[in-house]
Amino acid sequence: MKNTKEKKNILVTGGSGFLGIHVVESLLSAGYNVRVFDSKALPYEIPDVEFIMGDMNQLESLIQVCAGVETIFHLAALANIDEAKDRPLETMKVNVIGTANLLEAACKNKVNKVIFSSSIYVHSRTGGFYRVSKHSCELLLEEYYNRYGLNYNILRFGTLYGPHADENNSIYYYLKQALFKGEIIAVGSGDEIREYIDVRDAADTCVKILKEGYHNETLILSGNYRMRLSELLEMISEILDNKVNIEYGRGKNSHYKYTPYSYNPKPGKKIVMNSFRDMGQGLVEILEDIDNEDFLKKD
Repeated sequence: MKNTKEKKNILVTGGSGFLGIHVVESLLSAGYNVRVFDSKALPYEIPDVEFIMGDMNQLESLIQVCAGVETIFHLAALANIDEAKDRPLETMKVNVIGTANLLEAACKNKVNKVIFSSSIYVHSRTGGFYRVSKHSCELLLEEYYNRYGLNYNILRFGTLYGPHADENNSIYYYLKQALFKGEIIAVGSGDEIREYIDVRDAADTCVKILKEGYHNETLILSGNYRMRLSELLEMISEILDNKVNIEYGRGKNSHYKYTPYSYNPKPGKKIVMNSFRDMGQGLVEILEDIDNEDFLKKD
């Protein structure tokens, strides 16, 4: 039986997205009341979720949406780095002005805390306008705390993978190529190193952070799997009976090789999970999802 004292009202902006839908599921499992605000519908029906469709640039709507909310997970964003590099105005409008609107609405409703989805690119020399927008949002959060006492946590995520991704997600993109074409056209040389984290582990850790009462800190969620791109692609090939041809250097430019970080005088605190999902099994689950999507399209 769930403790009704913990039934707090949580708002998730961008709750229909790849990370958002898993955060919603984790919050529900932990016994919270969940409200979702997004410009697109939930990818599937979830009982007990209050869904409100809207735009992050509609301040009056956000003021209404934040009513009665204790904590906000702010995940809504233009999150594709390659898309953002050619759309600076749209990136700033959605990510920066949208965040400013949300913080204003949160203050008017006396929301206790905003938990913001940032990126490990924030203190990198790469990442383009996406990096600039996320860094600007972090500064906004800090200043709203300094000026109005609005608590915050900044979460910088590593490379996410898992169910309900799309082709904007690198692992999904590689798996789909491997499954349907028998080849992978890789981005980069294969030496690039990433710290992969299952999106469900990331979502569960978000709830852990909420429960353990971190305040006004920057936290890094980058997972327990640190590997080269070549190792990841070889794992995919092995799962598919070593029948995948892998080619390097033909895709779009890699964002960074070994680390996204440049010198940073204000480093974040890395959160380490005691338990986490097996990556090989996670890749198989995504392959099953991709195969099922293709079957439904043909049906």
